[in-house]
Amino acid sequence: MNATPPLQHDRRTLYIGLMSGTSVDGVDGVLTRLEDGQPPQVLANASLPMPENLRRELLALNAAGGDELARAALAANALARVYAQAVSKLLADAGVAAGDVSAIGAHGQTVRHRPDLGYTLQLNAPALLAELTGIAVVADFRTRDVAAGGQGAPLVPPFHAAIFGASHGRAVLNLGGIANVTLLVPGQPARGFDTGPANVLLDGWCQRHLSRPYDAGGRWAASGQVLAPLLEQLIGSEPWFGLPPPKSTGRDLFNMQWLDARLAEFDGPAPAPQDVQATLQRLTARTIADAIDRAAAGTQEVFVCGGGAYNGGLMQELAYCLQRPVRPTDDLGVPAQQVESLAFAWLAHAFMMGKPAGLPSVTGARGPRILGALYPA
Repeated sequence: MNATPPLQHDRRTLYIGLMSGTSVDGVDGVLTRLEDGQPPQVLANASLPMPENLRRELLALNAAGGDELARAALAANALARVYAQAVSKLLADAGVAAGDVSAIGAHGQTVRHRPDLGYTLQLNAPALLAELTGIAVVADFRTRDVAAGGQGAPLVPPFHAAIFGASHGRAVLNLGGIANVTLLVPGQPARGFDTGPANVLLDGWCQRHLSRPYDAGGRWAASGQVLAPLLEQLIGSEPWFGLPPPKSTGRDLFNMQWLDARLAEFDGPAPAPQDVQATLQRLTARTIADAIDRAAAGTQEVFVCGGGAYNGGLMQELAYCLQRPVRPTDDLGVPAQQVESLAFAWLAHAFMMGKPAGLPSVTGARGPRILGALYPA
C-alpha cells in the first residue's frame, strides 16, 4: 500500500509575515499564499504572548539606560527565538515544510523612531531567525525609506491599497500602540500617516492603576467620564497633532512621561483614574477623527484592524467621533488581528519580486523604494 504523498507547494507563492507591535503584548504570524491578482490565502495563523521578562526589557529599551548595546543585542536574539516559535507553529499547523516557504517578513520591535534625525531602530536578529528556521528572512523595512528622506512609516498603506481598495472613499485604520490610517480615494495614490496614540497611553495607565496589561473591552474607561478640559489640554498642548502629513510617531513621544507632564499641568482638581482612562480613550478617537476629516473629508467608511478593533468601548468612541460607519476588517474578509502580519508577508513578497513598496505619497520619500534587506536561508 502506497503512503499518501506529501502536499506540494509552489515555494514562490508561500510567505510568512511576523509582527510584534508597539503594544509589545505578543507576536502575530501568518503563513499565506500570495499570487498576483489574487487576494491573500491564509493557510495558518498564530499568536504567541510576549514573555513577560522580554516585554519589560523591550519597553525599557525605548528609553535611555545603562549597557543599552548589550541589552539590545540580547533582547533582539530573544525576540528572534519567539519569532522562530511562531514560525514552527505556522508550519506545523499548515503541514508545510520550511523549504516550501519563499521568505519570512519580520519587522522587528521598534525602540527608537526619529526620522527627523534621519534614523529609525528596530530590534531584530534576522540572521539568527534564518538559522533557526531554515527560511530566508526579509527585514529592516524602514531604513531605506528614511535614507530617501521619508518617514519610514507607516509601512502598511500599500498593502491596504492592494487588498482593501473600493469605488468610494474608504479609510483603513490600524489600532496598535500608535494609530495609523490609510486613506483610499479612487483615482488617487494611497495616502497614510500616524494620527497619534491608540493603545499606548490606555495600556500604560491601566497597567499603572489596575496592574492589568490593557483595559479589556474598554470596561474601565466606561466606568469613568470624559473630562473635556483635560481632553482639550492633551490635544492643545501637543504640537505634533497639528503637523500635516507625512508624519509618524511612537513611544519616543507618546509615553507615560508625556502623560504625567500634562496631568501635572492640568488646572483643576486631580482627576479620578477612571476619568483619565475615559479621556484617553476619547483622545484616541478624537485625534483619529480630526486627522481623517482634515485629510479626506469625503471618507465614507472606516475599517479597523489591530488589537484595538477588539476594544468595544474604543470602537464606540470612534463611531461617535467619526460620525461614519466603523467596522472591523473582518467584514472585508481579513481578520483584524491578521492584517499587519499579512502586510509584512506582502512586503517580503514585494522585496523578493523586486517591486518598490515605499510610497512617497505616504512617507514623503524622494521616490518609490524597494524596502527591506535579505538574510538568505
